[in-house]
Amino acid sequence: MRKAREVLVIGGNRYFGKRLIARLVAAGDRVTVLNRGSSPAPPGVAHLVADREDEEALREALGTREFDVVLDQVCYTPRQAETARRVFAGRTGRYVMTSTVEVYEHEDSELLVPESAVNPASVAVDRELPWDDPEFLDSHYGEGKRQAEAVFTADSAFPFVSVRVAHVLGGDDDFTGRLQHYADRIRTGAPIAVPPVTHPATYIHVEEIADFLFWAAGEDFTGPVNAASSGLLTLDDLCTAVASQLPGGKTVFDETDSAEVSPFAFRRRYGMDNSRATRLGFAFGEVRQWLPMAVAETLGKDG
Repeated sequence: MRKAREVLVIGGNRYFGKRLIARLVAAGDRVTVLNRGSSPAPPGVAHLVADREDEEALREALGTREFDVVLDQVCYTPRQAETARRVFAGRTGRYVMTSTVEVYEHEDSELLVPESAVNPASVAVDRELPWDDPEFLDSHYGEGKRQAEAVFTADSAFPFVSVRVAHVLGGDDDFTGRLQHYADRIRTGAPIAVPPVTHPATYIHVEEIADFLFWAAGEDFTGPVNAASSGLLTLDDLCTAVASQLPGGKTVFDETDSAEVSPFAFRRRYGMDNSRATRLGFAFGEVRQWLPMAVAETLGKDG
């Protein structure tokens, strides 16, 4: 019989985070959620309130608690990583950080990009950058994640995994509004702003990334791992899938050189190689198989 684990989830109490928590609870794990108190923990889940950037407050909230696994959904900067590394040293047997495909933002390759393209052990960490400035952080999202990975990797305070997540689609609670953006425009025939040339990307369904994080929490591998469904989608693929469920809708592309374009209208390829995770034992779905379902879920959101 599987032994119940003590699991801490930092932040991420919505979208795929809430699905992850539900999987942990269903598996019999004793789950604690830590956040700043902006949202309650689900029923049956312990709740700790602290600002993760306040080391003293974080230590006080944790008390003497120890965990088999920490799942960090909201680590965005090297400073946050350094605080977590100090606080959780000796408190956890495994640390899983949710990272992003954006760590590969400088890797424009026609091939699917493997984890080795960005080795966190080789990433320089600059603690003096204005990581507390929301505007800076927003425009340096990939760099913040790269440097956070580097901090954890440089000091093996605990076995560490960084899950580099592809663009997530699906669910009736997608707060990003990215797929909804296309539904709104195709339904009305409004123009969709795109660069002169767009490139394909890898994606993952909201339920699949919850499955993946749950699986990763129970394995013993370390280091970065890509999480993406098999196959690439172009912007045309996405729009065609949306239009097929909106009779009478019309897709109108408006080419522009402006930096402001529609979501997923990529100027470079965002294709991740998922073969490491596959070799480790996770079976990904095919993106084209679940795309119609993801679109239907999104359309159901607005009736």
